[in-house]
Amino acid sequence: MEKNTLAKIRANVESCVGQKVRLKANKGRKKTTIREGIIESAYPSIFVVKIDGGYNSIRRVSYSYSDILTETVEVTLCNEETKIQIS
Repeated sequence: MEKNTLAKIRANVESCVGQKVRLKANKGRKKTTIREGIIESAYPSIFVVKIDGGYNSIRRVSYSYSDILTETVEVTLCNEETKIQIS
């Protein structure tokens, strides 16, 4: 059953490539970071988010699909009219 849910999460992320998302990542010890970026690409095991860091810097952060499954990372689409959570 877990593989099926990972496949669904991967399909949802792949359908959102190129869209702006809000990431809420649990860094451990009660530390969370909230950032906005664009899903740049999706690979078989990970997906990459491009984050504008300010001061003319761009960061690329990668997460695995199991991070979404274990709720270490929450991904929310940032559309003007709706907000959809990927899970």
